[in-house]
Amino acid sequence: MTRRDNWQHQIRVEAILTPKSNCFYPVCIDGKRACPPEDCGGSWEFMAQKQEYSVRYIASRLSDIVDEGDIPGNVELMQSAIKKSKGRYAHRDSTLILLIYRHGLRVAEMPPLRWEQIDWNGGTVYVKRVKKGTPSVQPLSGLEIRSLRQLQRDYPVSPYIFQSSRRGRPLAHDMIAGIVERAGELAGFPFPIHAHMLRHGTGYYLANRGIDTRTIQSYLGHKNIQHTVRYTKLTFTKFQGLWDD
Repeated sequence: MTRRDNWQHQIRVEAILTPKSNCFYPVCIDGKRACPPEDCGGSWEFMAQKQEYSVRYIASRLSDIVDEGDIPGNVELMQSAIKKSKGRYAHRDSTLILLIYRHGLRVAEMPPLRWEQIDWNGGTVYVKRVKKGTPSVQPLSGLEIRSLRQLQRDYPVSPYIFQSSRRGRPLAHDMIAGIVERAGELAGFPFPIHAHMLRHGTGYYLANRGIDTRTIQSYLGHKNIQHTVRYTKLTFTKFQGLWDD
């Protein structure tokens, strides 16, 4: 079993048979799109790239956990569920979910996060993007700063913000994905929650607040604005105020 970016592959050999000369066997003649491309962003991002899993499909799945557009409320529900579990790493995991959502971070962007990227005096974090995305300096809320301060007190040794049980080492990709998935289970959501869904939630939340597409593109670090348009296409606020009654 291998796991990367929320993909799970299980190969089981049930039997090895000797081919018979008088039988015809199926032959794989086309493998196009049968396998996801390298570092495609996980299962949800891959599905978004396929025609049968359009942006509307993803939006419908996200709407299952959104109550009247309250994406932040559901993220808080996941954080609360983690804290109530009273696990050894409850605060670390809760803070991880908070930062993924508030800054639209990919799983691959979490392990390299270092304390040196945080400007405590200015209240900002320098976000480095993967996939040749645009880096940016983003503001930290008071809640984030308090959570990070406590996390730094809990883990004063490592230069990495989110470290594993092996002190000094950053969390692995599959550990981060597992933390988010477990938070969704503890919160009682009806289907698995993947870390990339939080990034999509950031985009939809900003779009529904009326934030312009270019700003969302810059905030999420999209190199191509077409990846950002998916959020503004579905916003319900863009048509508000067209008519005066």
